[in-house]
Amino acid sequence: MNDVINFISQPWPWYVAGPIIAATMAMLLFLGDNFGVSANLRTICSIVGAGKNCEFFAFDWKAQTWNLVFAIGMMIGGFIAHEYLSPSAEVNISEATRLELLSLGIEQPGSSLAPLSVFSWESLLSVRGFIMIVIGGFFVGFGTRYAGGCTSGHAISGLSDLQPASLVAVIGFFLGGLIMTYFILPYLLVL
Repeated sequence: MNDVINFISQPWPWYVAGPIIAATMAMLLFLGDNFGVSANLRTICSIVGAGKNCEFFAFDWKAQTWNLVFAIGMMIGGFIAHEYLSPSAEVNISEATRLELLSLGIEQPGSSLAPLSVFSWESLLSVRGFIMIVIGGFFVGFGTRYAGGCTSGHAISGLSDLQPASLVAVIGFFLGGLIMTYFILPYLLVL
């Protein structure tokens, strides 16, 4: 039993996680459904009546119930994995990365998944925190809507469905991530 718990509490290798994702996508393609987490926001807005004021939210949300259940399952699974299956709250990062983050003003890098010096209520009241959390969140939301889906929807579902728009979106996601990481983030962290 300890071997099973030990296996579950460690990151799964690609040859275990990959086929599980592939089987899920094959099932969704067979059923004619598309996977994507950002679609749940549209569904939730439709449930609470946003379709009365905006045509985008006026659709049959009951057809997307399975996606809501999936999103709730992800949250529950994430909570269980974090609370009960994680060996510690620390994140394994290399010494070079730790030193680089320290030089950029990140306090105690690797002590938690999201650095509290950047992602906390206190940080939200700073210029750096406001830019990273509020403005960054706006850009993620805007980009998700503009691209017609999120990274999981395009990279997993769209690419497996051979959609050219998803390939363009995924290339854009990666380019945006690289530009942010190497050219913008270092300046934001020193604010």
